[in-house]
Amino acid sequence: MSKLYLIPTPIGNLADITLRALHWLKNVDLILAEDTRQTAILLQHYQIQKPLQSYHAHNEHQHLQRIIDQLKGGTTIGLVTDAGTPGISDPGFLLARQAIREGIAIETLPGATAFVPALINSGLPADRFVFEGFLPQKKGKQSRLNALQNETRTMIFYESPFRLLKTLEQLSAVLGSDRPASVSRELTKMFEETTRGTLQEIIQYYSAKTIKGEIVIVVAGKTD
Repeated sequence: MSKLYLIPTPIGNLADITLRALHWLKNVDLILAEDTRQTAILLQHYQIQKPLQSYHAHNEHQHLQRIIDQLKGGTTIGLVTDAGTPGISDPGFLLARQAIREGIAIETLPGATAFVPALINSGLPADRFVFEGFLPQKKGKQSRLNALQNETRTMIFYESPFRLLKTLEQLSAVLGSDRPASVSRELTKMFEETTRGTLQEIIQYYSAKTIKGEIVIVVAGKTD
């Protein structure tokens, strides 16, 4: 019987993949990939040969029904993204939701995701937190930040290196320049770095550096 497998992939270091993920990458009929070139590198590393189809944010609506029809026709499909767990700031939600509506079995494997190590590495409270993912690039960003002004839980954001300083400055303006925070960059890779301090201290640090890599921002919640 066909099934949809949501398979996490390493966020950097290729060794950070589970045995179970490798098992299903080898045994599904088809792999849906956010970027087939990126996934091909992973499959080649582990000597896996499987058909690949493109499935990303720009074509997921267009190809959704076709994939559902493939699943209904008996094809077992694995969904992966470039890095991390499908559905976490990456394609996956629409397909999972539609599969559930159509009565198609889904199995989600545990595995890599960037915000968990960033949160633990920050030294900020991890018992209660809110994951905000990527903030809107333009319209709606300020209102989203304003809504978090009184948030007491630790807050987690994804950001690109090109927008990091601007986002840190906006966070500082809304939450206060003395709010404790951390920025994790290039997690699991050779040049992994976590910078901790107040928002103002982190802004000063990155103002003097060339910023590269995938980034996770962790900010302390409001305290009395």
